[in-house]
Amino acid sequence: MKAYEIHLADLQRILFGQVPAIFYVEVALRILFIYALVVFSMRRMGKRISSNLSRNEMAATIALAAAVGIPVHTPERGLLPAVIVAGIVIIGQNYIARRSTQSNRFEYRVLGHISTLVKDGELILEEMVRSRLSQDRIFSEIRAESLTHLGQVKRLYFEANGTFSLVQEENPVPGLSVVPEADAELRAQQKKEIHKHVCTTCGKEKGYLPLCENCKSKTFTTAVT
Repeated sequence: MKAYEIHLADLQRILFGQVPAIFYVEVALRILFIYALVVFSMRRMGKRISSNLSRNEMAATIALAAAVGIPVHTPERGLLPAVIVAGIVIIGQNYIARRSTQSNRFEYRVLGHISTLVKDGELILEEMVRSRLSQDRIFSEIRAESLTHLGQVKRLYFEANGTFSLVQEENPVPGLSVVPEADAELRAQQKKEIHKHVCTTCGKEKGYLPLCENCKSKTFTTAVT
């Protein structure tokens, strides 16, 4: 389109473009077809696609979205390429799902692995670094489960699909508070175990050494219940 053909007062071009009116009927039909294709593809790829996605499922969804988007608004593009791409995505996703059930090594390479972030009330710093997660983020996930300190957590897992799952400690022990320091009122309500101190970095109980036996930190605080 030439520059001299562009006019701000040309509302018909701005609103409807430069395609014949019959194309909008075709667009409606294309959208119905694409909608049916997406629903069919999602069903063929399994229920996992409609829940939290793993990396390969996210990639499959993006590829499918990219393939079906172009035919909706481009009259020069046919619908068959979208069908072909959808078929490839479905076959690939089903193959990955089948192979993952047969080989743990393949599943690890494609889907990733589960990281243990908290074990018996202590933060696993190596896994936090590997997963690129901060202490604040982990504490927020623990608070989301209505828990207030690490001593209530037996395990906190970071799943391969990016979600968190927590296993509570049946017999909670005093631990590092996960309540934000800004909430002085709630922190004041927590009962302090004056004879037990924990590392402020990882939550490990203080031993005889002045350094944390786990992370070598020098900062400790009173454990809470």
